[in-house]
Amino acid sequence: MSIAEDLMSRVFGFLSIVIVLALGMYIYSQQVKSATAAGGQSTPTGAVNITGVRSDLLSLASAERNYFAQQGKYASLEDLISEKYVTIERSRPPYSYEISTTSSGFQVTATRSTPGSPAKIWIDENMQMQSGD
Repeated sequence: MSIAEDLMSRVFGFLSIVIVLALGMYIYSQQVKSATAAGGQSTPTGAVNITGVRSDLLSLASAERNYFAQQGKYASLEDLISEKYVTIERSRPPYSYEISTTSSGFQVTATRSTPGSPAKIWIDENMQMQSGD
């Protein structure tokens, strides 16, 4: 093998590696974009906000369970706040909270007031968090 052939094979090998790495980075960046857009967390502020909403829902659901253990029934959001079972506000913009109760369960829902995803996040008496548009 001549020096020119050896040099060409090394250059070709190096270029092949660069192309494969560039393609891999492109695919990775597209996957990250689609994953964050689907969760409504495309900005750092959005990610923090969604995390805060999920934390609020868990706190409200835990308060509902505590209220039920002490009172034998589920409470409205106003009752949980006024009786100091929670110190959470009624909203975390752009989400607002509501609680629907039955004799056998409850659902705490955060509803988004502006366009974006997820439009709703909720948790029930089984402590199962769900979201939807």
